[in-house]
Amino acid sequence: MITRELSSFEMGPIRPPSEGSDRSLLIRATRNCPWNKCAFCRTYRGKKFEYRSAEEVKRDIDAARAISDELKTVSWNMGMGGRMSGELIRAIIQNSPEIYSPEVAGIEAVNARVQSMVNVANWVSSGARTVFLQDANTLIMRTPDLLEVLRHLKETFPSIERITSYARSHTAARKSLEELKELQQAGLSRLHIGMESGCDEVLAFIQKGVTGADHIAAGQKVVESGIELSEYVIPGLGGRTLSEKHATDTANVLNQINADFIRLRSLIVREGTDLYQRFESGGFDPHSEDEIVEELRMFIEKLECRSYLVSDHMANLLQELEGHLPEAKDSLLGIIDEYRSMPLEQRLDLQLKRRLRSHVAVHGGIGNDLEQKIQNAFSLIEARSPEMEAEAAATLAILKQGSM
Repeated sequence: MITRELSSFEMGPIRPPSEGSDRSLLIRATRNCPWNKCAFCRTYRGKKFEYRSAEEVKRDIDAARAISDELKTVSWNMGMGGRMSGELIRAIIQNSPEIYSPEVAGIEAVNARVQSMVNVANWVSSGARTVFLQDANTLIMRTPDLLEVLRHLKETFPSIERITSYARSHTAARKSLEELKELQQAGLSRLHIGMESGCDEVLAFIQKGVTGADHIAAGQKVVESGIELSEYVIPGLGGRTLSEKHATDTANVLNQINADFIRLRSLIVREGTDLYQRFESGGFDPHSEDEIVEELRMFIEKLECRSYLVSDHMANLLQELEGHLPEAKDSLLGIIDEYRSMPLEQRLDLQLKRRLRSHVAVHGGIGNDLEQKIQNAFSLIEARSPEMEAEAAATLAILKQGSM
């Protein structure tokens, strides 16, 4: 039977969508973000970055193993043959009130324990193959400590096939090639780096703390080490002023890296960020949805690298964009051109439906006031009213604030 000490492990707030679709085990190796200055990001604002010791992280790995063993044992005892289900989780909670009763353990502890059990159950049901190390820059750990964590993971769960994490280009560039190779051999399979842009002016504007040259140095080193590399790009991040340079310079940087993946992310100018304050004061002029598509076309047209481009985020407008470059370039541009050829009312309808789906996925529904505004926008589009574009833009701005 599981003990209180091994009934939960610490998890951070985010992970890449690809890790969610793979139902990865989430292990928090560091807390929050050591940079925490990017103008567009509010995920870790007001939170202090903290290292976790290798021993702390290893205890969390041991807790995940204890939870996994408990789930499998109870599943077999219930005649479920090792399968995971909501019924199984409810049975464990009901039969262990000393661990899962809020009156006994407290609501905060119980929430953490249930969250841990659900994460492990989902992971086991998907084959227990992938692990994501949180938070924003696990690579900043001392290499010996990170090696210790990676080796303990592989020893504790022999089924693991892939271990991934976020990293900053600044950090990756400072690691030696030998260190990165050692991490790869210990099990670090993939790094996700938020490039955002390859344009130095844009990078300075968003306070990224790196240059295009830094991105190239880091990316080339990661690729040479054998660790898979995902580079994240945000179309529209330069606004109207730097649009062409953002698209061109970002493509040029990626052409020199040849990352395994190029992942597109929608720009959402979120309230509570420095970028939103600049927008409010007139210091940032964001694109419309159609203008971002135009910039995206320019960007893809200039890519000459061998990478897999994917638009794998629910908040993205053109989620169909996916394929190996350079072979898929024509088909990717074709998807964009097909969108561009739509009548305005069809484009607006698609924009609203995609953003609405993302909003509902986050919130589980929409409030009455927003529902009325959405219905009004769709009615104006259907009637091809002269006001439809302005109303759709105002509605999209609200929906984006609530998107993932």
